[in-house]
Amino acid sequence: MNKTELIDAMAADAGITKAAAKKALESFLGNVEGSLKKGDRISLVGFGSWSVSRREARDGRNPQTGKTIKIAAKNVVKFKAGAELAKAVN
Repeated sequence: MNKTELIDAMAADAGITKAAAKKALESFLGNVEGSLKKGDRISLVGFGSWSVSRREARDGRNPQTGKTIKIAAKNVVKFKAGAELAKAVN
């Protein structure tokens, strides 16, 4: 499912216009992004939680040449599925 299909499904389920569904989805995504940028954790009980963790700098290897390269440190977003979501997909 892509973003357009999700907006269509949200509009149909909620009985709202596609424009309203798009605005709601973009608001949700913007708020998730903003919270993660601040280092906050987002938790939706039953669905899952997002958090940011730090990945330290490390040495890697170029698979084409075999030469060692430096991989810079960075922040990564992690998602952990909640119990209800995990149960629904299994």
